[in-house]
Amino acid sequence: MIDIPKDKKIILTDGVCNLCNGIVLKIIKYDKKNTFLFANLQSETGKELTKYLGIDTKKIDAIILYEPGVSYEVKSSAALKIMEDFGGIWNLSYVLRIFPVGFRDVIYDIIAKNRYKWFGKKESCMMPTPEIKAKFLP
Repeated sequence: MIDIPKDKKIILTDGVCNLCNGIVLKIIKYDKKNTFLFANLQSETGKELTKYLGIDTKKIDAIILYEPGVSYEVKSSAALKIMEDFGGIWNLSYVLRIFPVGFRDVIYDIIAKNRYKWFGKKESCMMPTPEIKAKFLP
């Protein structure tokens, strides 16, 4: 298992998805507490983490939020927890928890299923700037 600092949370996303890459850049922008590190699901680190967590990426190719030693969340629950961590106005996202996980995940799955068609797909994972690269696990 890779060595992850105790004060960090790991976000795993699809590295070739344009929507996912845009979301990662937004998370970096709003992560004022420098809480999150990233790995692409396609990377060795992503594969190692999903194997460790027992997540079959053929069934769940969604955003995964992993808090080492605590828990992990997938799909809409992961997205909401990430937004809540930003604080401020983002705490309003907690209101979305009134909807059952099953309902939220149906909406999430519709977007995820169509993400390449609606937002496009890269041939390979994005090449981050040096500042952004520091936020990514190998």
